[in-house]
Amino acid sequence: MTGAAELSEHRKRLYIKRLRLAALLCLLLLAAALWRLGAGEWDIPAARVAALLNPFLDEASRATPEALVIRSVRLPRFLAAVGTGGLLAVAGAVLQGLLTNPLAEPYTLGIAAGAAFGGALGFFFGSFAVTPMAFAGAMAALWLVSLIAARSGGGAAYIVLAGIITNAILSAGVTFLKAIADDRLSAIVLWLMGSLSGASPLAALSVWGAALILFIPAFIYARQIDAVSLSEGQGALLGIDEKKLRGLLLALSSLATAAAVSFFGIIGFVGLVVPHLMRTFTGPATRPLLIFSFLGGGLLLALADGAAQNLGELPVGVITALIGGPFFCWILMGRRRGA
Repeated sequence: MTGAAELSEHRKRLYIKRLRLAALLCLLLLAAALWRLGAGEWDIPAARVAALLNPFLDEASRATPEALVIRSVRLPRFLAAVGTGGLLAVAGAVLQGLLTNPLAEPYTLGIAAGAAFGGALGFFFGSFAVTPMAFAGAMAALWLVSLIAARSGGGAAYIVLAGIITNAILSAGVTFLKAIADDRLSAIVLWLMGSLSGASPLAALSVWGAALILFIPAFIYARQIDAVSLSEGQGALLGIDEKKLRGLLLALSSLATAAAVSFFGIIGFVGLVVPHLMRTFTGPATRPLLIFSFLGGGLLLALADGAAQNLGELPVGVITALIGGPFFCWILMGRRRGA
């Protein structure tokens, strides 16, 4: 078999593999939707759930208690989980490609900590200030990371190290804010733990919008991300302005992460775990990785939220940390063995 024929056969197998994975993830998301919309203090059969989601449902049926529970409470929460999980996973995939580091994600780079610090500070001014202050905190964290990296050497590796330092500083800042919060302490702590309970239709719509704001440019610049991810300086050889590309996508990743954090607190490790798992099935190419990361991230957070609810409404951030912490260690040990 010639080299061209082997390459064609490899592409065909990879395409079929991706197609099967897409079908599996979509089926699992559908099953997760029926489970999350039907399960709770009031269990509703899957067939009834599907019937009540009919967009042409008559007015009388829409006013029934079952329909109100599904449409007004459970559906926004499920959509918020899928949108937030997808957003964080896509952000992780983008950051790992841009910085050529498998440990890069909004949580480890300090972006989530910046949004958390800004949001926690916003509680001192009133709940209305939490979202804008979270955005400001995320952008301030990105500025601090960029400044430290530029003064240290300016390469992608320095950005990751600067993110770890920034995360430590801002986490200490959040602890300080909690120490002086007084009567605001319980609200700040509950928010920081990361929870999807009480997710509103507006919050779900907002995180989906933020996910698209990141996903679309990342998809457009996917080939440039592929080139940059090969090695430091490789993109410049192909005529790509790496600094501009990193600046744009880092800023969009920070803003998208801030949207998720402002509504649902810190939900760590989704952006670390999902891109790694998807990459083993889809290969390193950015475009398919973005699509499958969104699907996988949405599925993971929807299932984690279901587990958190069944365990007595635990913060979903606790569940993702229990999954992501050991995974983080596994990546570190794997890199050490490969060194």
